[in-house]
Amino acid sequence: MPLTRRHFLQAAAAAATSPLFAHRSLANVPLGAGTLTTVSDGHLTLPADFIFAPMPKDALAPILDQYGIADGPLTPECNLALYRDGTNTVLFDIGSGPDFMPTAGTLLEGMETAGISPEDVTHVVFTHAHPDHIWGLLDDFDEPLLPEATYMMGRAEWDYWWNPETVNTIGDARAAFAVGAKRRLEALESMVEFFDPGQEILPGIASIASHGHTPGHMSFELRNGSDSALVIGDAIGNHHVAFARPDWESGSDQDGPLAAQTRMQLLDRLANEKMRAVGFHLPGGGLGRVELAGDAYRFVQEDA
Repeated sequence: MPLTRRHFLQAAAAAATSPLFAHRSLANVPLGAGTLTTVSDGHLTLPADFIFAPMPKDALAPILDQYGIADGPLTPECNLALYRDGTNTVLFDIGSGPDFMPTAGTLLEGMETAGISPEDVTHVVFTHAHPDHIWGLLDDFDEPLLPEATYMMGRAEWDYWWNPETVNTIGDARAAFAVGAKRRLEALESMVEFFDPGQEILPGIASIASHGHTPGHMSFELRNGSDSALVIGDAIGNHHVAFARPDWESGSDQDGPLAAQTRMQLLDRLANEKMRAVGFHLPGGGLGRVELAGDAYRFVQEDA
């Protein structure tokens, strides 16, 4: 079945009245002398095939049973990382806004829950430009939601969505993604700052190429004293199949083979270095650690 924006909206509307719609998660831990918080933007409601379509069904079924993933739509959390070091307050991504799904777009409420006002945010750093990460950029008047912040995006990601040919090559199911991204990038054009992989974009924050989910997807290593964490965006997009079989291609990724390679590298590093991870769609606020589980991995939520 080809997945279109209509399928997403139908699934989201059906779930908007369920108890899951009220679910909000918040995680808050020290990172050296700084603080790492996750802010809820609600959750998505996705057709299961959006992720599982390219996977072998017989091998997939026991994994879904193990993780208690039932038939029906998936409802992953949307967790934005926010890092405060005493000088800067850095928000990673800016959520969905009101125009993507009725179950998401609650960033301002999430920030209020975390005790953070919009004026506190000094920088917004984007992992990538999919709707749930960038469509919240504009307010009801098509002005930047956080007008005092500095906006930062990887150069390759910007170039991909800025290219007028992207809407013609991304496929019908994601054409609206391209149109929506371009409109928001146009609003940022005069104020955005670009960076490249491996660059220290702010004190204690380094960019890491994690391409595949989108062509220029970026992750970010945070270091404060001896503490560290990795903001991974959608490079590891769920807590079940992405950990049990990171080598499998996911329907959510634009370049499946490259995304699988990236995912395996990140999981290996996180497990070996025992580094905290912040995943946009991971459960319990998205903050935790990665552990080896035989020949696979598992996500362990942070006790925050």
